[in-house]
Amino acid sequence: MIRRLIKRFMAAAQPPQIAQPEAGPVVESAPEPPFTWSPRDVGFHDAVLDGWFLNDSGELLKGFAITPEDTVLDVGCGEGGATMFAVRQGASVIFTDSEHDKVRDLARQVEAQCTRPSLGLVSDSLPLPLADGCASKVMCMEVLEHVDQPEPFMAELVRMGRPGALYLLSVPAPVGEHLQKGIAPANYYQVPNHIQIFTPERFAAMVEDAGLVIEHRQASGFFWVMGMIFFWASEKAAGQDPGGAVRDRIQAPFHPLMQGWARTWHEMLQQPDGLAIKQVLDQFMPKSQVIIARKPLDSGRVS
Repeated sequence: MIRRLIKRFMAAAQPPQIAQPEAGPVVESAPEPPFTWSPRDVGFHDAVLDGWFLNDSGELLKGFAITPEDTVLDVGCGEGGATMFAVRQGASVIFTDSEHDKVRDLARQVEAQCTRPSLGLVSDSLPLPLADGCASKVMCMEVLEHVDQPEPFMAELVRMGRPGALYLLSVPAPVGEHLQKGIAPANYYQVPNHIQIFTPERFAAMVEDAGLVIEHRQASGFFWVMGMIFFWASEKAAGQDPGGAVRDRIQAPFHPLMQGWARTWHEMLQQPDGLAIKQVLDQFMPKSQVIIARKPLDSGRVS
């Protein structure tokens, strides 16, 4: 890719050539079509390459399959992408968030598509007004970093999974968080945003101390680490304050900085070694770290 960009630059730097009469008319090539993928489109494609949203197998993430027999609890549902994936698999869903508007909007989507019982709750999750063992699958993604007391929060998650329940948990990776600390506005690391930074060791210990058995771990998302840096730069240029719900602001129309990064990443992935390069960068500077864990069959109530 770099060589191709250099060739383009060098070609543009050459003086114009005068066509000789015997060469015939100069035929101009058609312009390249405009790049129409948004940063969120590219980010979704990047996630699919990491094993997310596998519609054919019904796996939200490779190793975390959802079936019509499941009752899925999504704590901190946000925009509802994970909840709606579970709905499309025919599962019953329970979804919670601390923001009323998010729960209301997601409830409308669920009601329009879900044929099984569903429940939406506005709650900060300490505690949730749900019975012990109410869910066979529990999801809590990019939430724990916002929580003042993550260990009691984790215990509450474990309480609501039935024996044998499978958990899908994620938090930001520390490398990307520390990098953004020099670029993001200060309030991004204050309530209600990211007030916890989890090392891989701390994250795993918290999950295991709560009584779960870890089955799978992965880290990925270099695209979004860089994407957030370009987001902060574009927000500052526009004089914007990101406030509390940062990801909600990453919407069309996208700033040219973010759109340009999306195009660069998309083109890189099209190269013969694009996927291998992505995997190296994901390990070098991941955006998120993910754990799939299971509640033991003989587990009692976690207090």
